[in-house]
Amino acid sequence: MEEDNNKYIRFDWAVKRILRDKANFGVLEGLITVLLEEPVHIVEILESEGNQEESTDKYNRVDIKAKNSKDEIIIVEVQLTRELYYLQRILYGVSKAITEHINLGDKYDQVKKVYSISILYFDLGQGADYLYHGYTQFVGVHTHDNLKISTRDRKIIEMQAPEKIFPEYYLIRVNQFNEVAKTPLEEWIDYLKNGHIKDNTTAPGLQEAKQKLQVMRMNKAERLAYDRHIDNIMVQNDVLDTAKMEGMEEGRAEGREEGRKEGRAEGRAEGREEGRAEGRAEGRAEERRSLAKAMKAEGLPTATIVRISGLPEDEIEKL
Repeated sequence: MEEDNNKYIRFDWAVKRILRDKANFGVLEGLITVLLEEPVHIVEILESEGNQEESTDKYNRVDIKAKNSKDEIIIVEVQLTRELYYLQRILYGVSKAITEHINLGDKYDQVKKVYSISILYFDLGQGADYLYHGYTQFVGVHTHDNLKISTRDRKIIEMQAPEKIFPEYYLIRVNQFNEVAKTPLEEWIDYLKNGHIKDNTTAPGLQEAKQKLQVMRMNKAERLAYDRHIDNIMVQNDVLDTAKMEGMEEGRAEGREEGRKEGRAEGRAEGREEGRAEGRAEGRAEERRSLAKAMKAEGLPTATIVRISGLPEDEIEKL
């Protein structure tokens, strides 16, 4: 029982099942406050695909309507997912958040600022940091100055920088965090990765998480559902890692073979390079097929397999 006292529910489960309750908004407000570096107050959880409750829905997106320290309405989109075309997925999600939450006939000044927060429990690509932040700027090709746009607000002409209007993106690469948690941000990343919360934490939202996200607070049904969720994550990680290794190995083997063939026909140097390129391409394709085949064997829905692997539905059906 003492062990359960110090075990906290994974954030990907909590944000979908527990933190939607208004009484628990303080946890989400803490994370957003730390990232945006200003107090944020959640007004409501908006309707989105994240509200789905199907047992097979293991990926989620939560749209949040909030107010910042200037009392401005902002839309915060939190995503926790693993997908092949992830940057495209982020762009699609932000676009939906903007268009879904403006009424037909509204003027464009009703478009709300969107902050996209992606919590990634997988390897996205190259990069040594655990937190990346991006936004839109228009920079002069020759003058290198930042463009500002004139706008009318309350009958006063003001200059606005595009980054004040366009979406901002935060990518939290959880597995890249290997620091001793000293700052509020580091404490949050430590919780996201390791489930650790300091007894004396002062990080916004973590005291609330410490009180409300203990595993021991779950009833039996909730605990069983949560255990199934953890099992599913372990199976998916194993399937994905296995497919990745198999694809890489097959790509290397085919690349070496193609390199030898091309080398004899067109010269060793050129042949090896083309062989490696072809091998990498075929390896990536085979990785997607192996991944889809493994997920199909685990009984995942075809729609989910299509979304993660990037393969067309008819090809998946033939596997």
